[in-house]
Amino acid sequence: MQYMLILNETSEDFAKRNHPEHAQTYWGAWNAFIGAMGAAGVIVKGDGLLGPETATTVRIRDGKRQIQDGPFADTKEQLGGYFVIEAPDLDAAIEWALKAPSAAYASVEVRPVMPPMAGAPDGAA
Repeated sequence: MQYMLILNETSEDFAKRNHPEHAQTYWGAWNAFIGAMGAAGVIVKGDGLLGPETATTVRIRDGKRQIQDGPFADTKEQLGGYFVIEAPDLDAAIEWALKAPSAAYASVEVRPVMPPMAGAPDGAA
């Protein structure tokens, strides 16, 4: 049985990724976690995401497309799953997101996947 670990962070946590005083500690903790999962043989697939400011949220309401830069968290919405797709650019990814059934009654967040880190083991973010 597989499980998805949905890793949420505050904007302060995202800022630590590139902050000169915090980046080493931040990434060191993530690398230790990823290394432990790798050593245990439990990693199937994982990717870090770029910050939520890179997200695009799409909806269809009354037959009209709504495209919003950034995430839009509605407390009534819950994550039901995810797909990783290959698209040439954000516009093409948005077109696919608009085809998702949930675009008509909830939302689809489109966010770029973080590029692999230099020296990271295969399958690790």
